[in-house]
Amino acid sequence: MKSEKISSKELFNAIDQIYEEKGITKEYLIESLKLALEAAYKKNYDTNESIIVDINEQTIKVYAVKEVVEVVEDPNLQISLADAKNITKRAKIGDTVNVEVTPKNFGRIAAVSGKQIIVQRLREAERNLVYTQYSDKEGQIVVGVVQRTDKFGTIVDLGRVEALIPLKEQISTEKLQTHQRIKAYVVSVTESGKFGPQIVLSRKDPNFVKRLFELEVPEIIDGIVEIKGVAREAGSRTKIAVWSNDENIDPVGSLVGKKGMRIQPIIDELNGERIDVIPYSDDIPSYIINAISPAPILAIDINDEEKIATVVVPDDALSYAIGAGGQNVRLAAILTGWKIDIKTETQIKEAIVE
Repeated sequence: MKSEKISSKELFNAIDQIYEEKGITKEYLIESLKLALEAAYKKNYDTNESIIVDINEQTIKVYAVKEVVEVVEDPNLQISLADAKNITKRAKIGDTVNVEVTPKNFGRIAAVSGKQIIVQRLREAERNLVYTQYSDKEGQIVVGVVQRTDKFGTIVDLGRVEALIPLKEQISTEKLQTHQRIKAYVVSVTESGKFGPQIVLSRKDPNFVKRLFELEVPEIIDGIVEIKGVAREAGSRTKIAVWSNDENIDPVGSLVGKKGMRIQPIIDELNGERIDVIPYSDDIPSYIINAISPAPILAIDINDEEKIATVVVPDDALSYAIGAGGQNVRLAAILTGWKIDIKTETQIKEAIVE
């Protein structure tokens, strides 16, 4: 076939634009284009030839890779030694030579079929880039805009991709509004073929509160203050235990901030959810007492084998210690990992008498 110079300027302009906008390497794009044009050539000309596409900013050429043989049995795959020597003087039997087979109308094929297939490849590459970008954010906080809510949950636009807050990961007392800008915790990122990365978010996870504090409190980032545990009933109340590696730094004060300036933005983000910040202690009785606070404690008895703590409170502080619906003691138990049994002073005295 007669060689025809085919301008590839338009394709290279597209490659440059995609490289600038999407950050996909030119090498990958050009290789994808070559593979796409090889496939387009074989499809359009229904051939079993081994094809190589050579592409640069001036021309696109197609070469058939043929084996040099004494007797040609399949002209699509083989070439005689005499014909091979017209291409390269060094040709010998058993070699392979590249024979140009660029069709006259290959420019149209390159423009149509090539672009279609490369767009496909670019979508795949972009999905991979997005997956890589967001898989690193698993366990972190992202910011997005609420798009819509359906029977599965709320769709959030994160910029390059959409994510889902399933119903079970939403705060029951919270109604997210379309176009509302929110923060959420990335629970998981999974790859899902042609649909791209599937990102699951949560505003209910206890780690959401933990990450919010990490954004607000420099001492946590610096490793001076540590969050040792979080117990949460989303939309209602959270207990969070903190520890300082520097005796001169108050861990509770670090999280609360002067006049509540650090904790208040988090409370606002959580629509007024109550947050109790308590000091962590390696001493179990002290830790449990802190966890039940601000209820007054008269005495505490620890059963190490069964991990049960019996806590004695004044008669008039029982409901305070247990909390509405048992919430205070329930969260304290989750936070400490101990079963906590609240008793009044009168109940203990009666038990001793019996």
